[in-house]
Amino acid sequence: MESLKAPVWRKSSYSGGGDGNECVEISTTPTHTAVRDSKAPSARTLTFPVGAFAGFVAGIKAAGRRQEP
Repeated sequence: MESLKAPVWRKSSYSGGGDGNECVEISTTPTHTAVRDSKAPSARTLTFPVGAFAGFVAGIKAAGRRQEP
């Protein structure tokens, strides 16, 4: 059973650089990875089971490559 402690958020290494307009934060536990927008921390989060987050990121990267001119 996971701890009921508040999640610890950190800026994701997948977040864009520059002026911070693409800042994504993640919180990890042994069983899940949660993602949120740092500009709206009280808004909803996306939560992925272990292993699914990497597939989510790969899908976003692939979609971005298809949209580049």
